[in-house]
Amino acid sequence: MNLNLKNKVIIVTGGAKGIGEGIAEVLGTEGAIVAIVGRNEADNLLTVNKIKAANGQAFSVIAELTQPDDCKNAVAQVVAQCGRIDGLVNNAGVNDGVGLENGNYEGFVASLHRNLIHYYLMAHHALPFLKESKGAIVNIGSKTAETGQGGTSAYAASNGGRNALTREWAVELLKYGIRVNALIVAECYTPLYDRWIKTLPNPEETLAKITSKIPLENRMTTATEIANMVAFLLSDVSSHTTGQLIHVDGGYVHLDRSLITDLD
Repeated sequence: MNLNLKNKVIIVTGGAKGIGEGIAEVLGTEGAIVAIVGRNEADNLLTVNKIKAANGQAFSVIAELTQPDDCKNAVAQVVAQCGRIDGLVNNAGVNDGVGLENGNYEGFVASLHRNLIHYYLMAHHALPFLKESKGAIVNIGSKTAETGQGGTSAYAASNGGRNALTREWAVELLKYGIRVNALIVAECYTPLYDRWIKTLPNPEETLAKITSKIPLENRMTTATEIANMVAFLLSDVSSHTTGQLIHVDGGYVHLDRSLITDLD
């Protein structure tokens, strides 16, 4: 299927690693011009070079997204280089474990900056250009907003905010023909996930226990599977889809895992 993304300028925040890297690479294969926004130039360039090696188009934008001015400057750099913006993927963030019992005001607010506020700022600054292109926004979210996790109040709150902003922006931007959707991630195996698993006392046992509870095929979602849906949502092939929270998670959040286990 031709997604009609060739030469579309799409910003991917946190596009150098993990899920963001997968999204950037898939968009590159679809012919988009991918602006990878992140704090580490070396990491950004690794992904840029992978995309270019596959005959794609990409470039790096250095920004510390917890700093509001960096969000504004990142958008300005993309426009200065390309003259337009056709899509925005808000993806950067981290499950930083700022909980209710072990957290504090400073940590909670800092986590909101790491995980939510830059979603708003990037969309705010990109909006004039998305109006011109009738572009699309995809917000990457997490199951924690719906299921809870324990010990990560700020991250869960940020993801609840991402979901709410998705629905709010879909309404506000109807008049401009801008579509806004969210892709909700549950268990996706990334280098960051791998590092976390390895900090646990019995990493292999824990991983097996987690994957056993993922209904479809008892395996983790891949970054490429997430990226494929993001590319679809950015494309005009999904031209009548907006305001949706789409779960690419092997049925983890919504299927009754106890019943599925009984069917084995």
